[in-house]
Amino acid sequence: MNFLIYISNFMMPLVVFYIVGMGILQKKHVYDDFVEGAKEGIKTVLQVMPTLIGLMVGVGVLSSSGFLEFFVKKIAPVTTIIGIPAAVMPAVIVRMFSSSAATGLVLDVFKQYGADSYEGFLSAIMMSSTETIFYTMSLYFMTAKVSKVRWTLAGALVSMAAGVVASVVLAGIMC
Repeated sequence: MNFLIYISNFMMPLVVFYIVGMGILQKKHVYDDFVEGAKEGIKTVLQVMPTLIGLMVGVGVLSSSGFLEFFVKKIAPVTTIIGIPAAVMPAVIVRMFSSSAATGLVLDVFKQYGADSYEGFLSAIMMSSTETIFYTMSLYFMTAKVSKVRWTLAGALVSMAAGVVASVVLAGIMC
C-alpha cells in the first residue's frame, strides 16, 4: 500500500515532465501550445457560463421555495415502499441537476442519521452510481453545439433510475 502512495505522489509531475519532454523532442513550442489551449478553454467557459448559472439558480429556487420538500412529502409513501426513505429523496432529485447541492443534502443526511445508517449508505452509494444528468447534458451539448438530443435524456433518466435501484439493493445488503 505504501508503494502505491509513493507512486501516486509522483504521477502528476511525471505526466507534466512527459508532456514537456515529448514537446521538446518533437520540436514543438510547448508553452505557446499551452497558452492557445488556455485561450480556447476560457472561450468554452464563457460559452457555457449562462447555462451553468441557469442550472444553479434553478436548483436554488427549487430548494428555497419549499417545492422540493412539498414534492418529497407527496411521493414519500411510494418511495418508502421501494426502499428510498424520504430523507434521501431530496438528494436523489437534486443529484440530477447539481452534484455539489446533492453533496450538501447527503451531508445533512449524515448529520441526522449517521454515515453508517441505511440512509447514509444509500445516499453515499447513490452519489457514486448516478450522474448529474442536466448539468452534463447542458455542458457537453452547449460546448459541442448539439441541438438534437434525440434519446439522450431518456437514456440518462433510465441510467439514473438503474443507479438508484442498484443503490437501494446494495444498501439493503450492507445494512
